[in-house]
Amino acid sequence: MRILLQYGFYIVIFLSALQVVIARHETRRLFVELQALERTRDELNEEWGKLQLEQSTWAINDRIETFARTKLSMKMPERSSVVLLAK
Repeated sequence: MRILLQYGFYIVIFLSALQVVIARHETRRLFVELQALERTRDELNEEWGKLQLEQSTWAINDRIETFARTKLSMKMPERSSVVLLAK
């Protein structure tokens, strides 16, 4: 009976050690996945910054005014036809 109890303890210890190995492997796998996701996040943040810079470049008032004058044939209205609305 005592030998059976010892073998039972050995089996429990072995299974516990195996569980530790499995948990460490899973932790390493998740850490590698986290690093890949952080790298992707950084790349997307960099691209977002570039897109914001490009958008601000396209939205410059002089550029919009030049586009309106050349492509749309628009012109500034006469001062007499401008009405200011105050709140």
